[in-house]
Amino acid sequence: MKLIINGQSHEVTAETLAALLTELDFQGNWLATALNGEVVPARERDRCRLTDGDRIEILSPMKGG
Repeated sequence: MKLIINGQSHEVTAETLAALLTELDFQGNWLATALNGEVVPARERDRCRLTDGDRIEILSPMKGG
């Protein structure tokens, strides 16, 4: 299916947000995720179903100051 991930189009096979993170090699519960503008808590990612055309944002904290 085709998704927009962090503003870029991607073809993926994942059906859930948790599977998408694995497919894209993102790891860690410290990631922040959003589906179509709504925050998805880490504990809900395995139940969060994806649909063709969904917009996903994946954010990770950065060190700096």
